[in-house]
Amino acid sequence: MAQKKQRTPMSDAHKAALAEGRNQGRAVRRYLEALEAHKPKRGRKRTSDSMQKRIDRIDADLPSADPLKRLQLTQERLDLTSELESAGTAVDLSGLEAEFVSAAAPYSARKGISYAAWRALGVEPAVLKKAGISRAS
Repeated sequence: MAQKKQRTPMSDAHKAALAEGRNQGRAVRRYLEALEAHKPKRGRKRTSDSMQKRIDRIDADLPSADPLKRLQLTQERLDLTSELESAGTAVDLSGLEAEFVSAAAPYSARKGISYAAWRALGVEPAVLKKAGISRAS
């Protein structure tokens, strides 16, 4: 009969190291997701005036539009209204950046992530410098 192998319990130091790794990964992921969500879009920038003019034009075109076109114009109006509302709110990444700065260097060392990889994802050089990640690392 095969004997069951006894599991040795994890040490407190091992548990702490695992928790620290999870926290670092979480800080890095949240910062990169925020960068991704707020990166500038390509093309001409929309101003609030141009969006408002388009909404006014949609309002003028809606009564005479056929049902399918009315549906599309209504959706465009909703999208523009939402974009106008979000344009006024400034994004504050400072809290996420501070967590990223404290976690990025040990995370990079543990996972073998280079300066170039961080830059390719849009992390600014000043943020990497604060984190202690240089081109040489």
